[in-house]
Amino acid sequence: RFFLENVRESDINPEAKKQLLSAAHDHMITFPEFQAWLIRATKVDPGLKNTFAAEHYHASIGSSHAETEHSWNKHTMSQNLRRMQYAVRGEVVIRADAMAAEGRKIIYTNIGNPHAVGQKPITYYRQVLSLCDLPPECGVDNPTVASGFPADVVERARELRAAIGDAGTGAYTNSQGIGKFRNDVAQFISARDGHISLPSNIFLTNGASSAIEFVLTGLIGGNRDAIMIPIPQYPIYSAIISRLGARQVGYYLDEDKGWAITERELEQRRTAAVERDGLDIRALTLINPGNPTGQVLSREDLEVICKFCAKHDIVLLADEVYQRNIYDPTKEFISAKKVAMETPGCENLQLVSFHSTSKGLIGECGRRGGYMELHNIDPYVQTQLYKLASSGLCSGVAGQGMTSLMGTP
Repeated sequence: RFFLENVRESDINPEAKKQLLSAAHDHMITFPEFQAWLIRATKVDPGLKNTFAAEHYHASIGSSHAETEHSWNKHTMSQNLRRMQYAVRGEVVIRADAMAAEGRKIIYTNIGNPHAVGQKPITYYRQVLSLCDLPPECGVDNPTVASGFPADVVERARELRAAIGDAGTGAYTNSQGIGKFRNDVAQFISARDGHISLPSNIFLTNGASSAIEFVLTGLIGGNRDAIMIPIPQYPIYSAIISRLGARQVGYYLDEDKGWAITERELEQRRTAAVERDGLDIRALTLINPGNPTGQVLSREDLEVICKFCAKHDIVLLADEVYQRNIYDPTKEFISAKKVAMETPGCENLQLVSFHSTSKGLIGECGRRGGYMELHNIDPYVQTQLYKLASSGLCSGVAGQGMTSLMGTP
């Protein structure tokens, strides 16, 4: 009764309350029944079952094994994890994998995975990284290396190999990434934007995804914290937000205006979240170029977003991983940082930008290379993000090298 009197209708499944009241007329609701109902009511469990995992479970423990109630089960596990949904790697893909194992031909279009659908790797990058992986006597210092690799490949590989050090690519690196590689990324950003970028503000990460997770982990402190995300969106944001126990506040892109973002929409969504729902908007996610919408935001659109975030002290998270995937000759990618640096009223904007080697001309998803750049972020917060990165020791060295090559081929 206490729950039903205090929960907001908007926070539960519309039919769930009716179901519980109906059941209560028949018998006393037990705690396990209430738990199961609560999962349905709050949409924690979408009703999907990983049949592939279930089949392998029974095969691994033997058919004679007695059915037991595990202490770690759907009721005792993290309910935030149950609430999390990530459709691009969900039930449909699990079923597709099972069909592929049976010999069926499957074309995977659930996620941006260029090489998996036919994009060829660029030989130059592969050659440089192969020389970095080889011991020097077998690679860059071998007397016959020039007969097997072009001169520019050997020269760049020697630069990367020197930056990696004698331990080679099999050793841990600085948790923020190899200094020379971060310098290459900073030079790339400076040349792109016309504004200084410091290697100390660059974190090399396992793709953009892990960087996004780092930042959201550092931002979210409670279940009243909220992140504004575009609708439509790439579902990593809603997935991580749910897993961290926070709320998502969607702002809708205007399809009739080319998926544009309007100040009115942003203000209305923020006002409703803050004044009606009592949420604390911690950050806003911008995806440019859009995923899945594909739009390239104009400078005017970017100014609207940057000013909005600066006005309300909202951290701007700029997902810019598709910045090289622009096919309309009338469009031009402009970074959020460039706009923030050149727009009056954005002097105090807190900004984190993300980029990745998984898209664009490279498309090396499996390398897990990427970076985030911090702009006007509290130094104390930056030290805590470094601590978080340190807990994972470092990102993959091959991905770090690929990110360096993306910035400075």
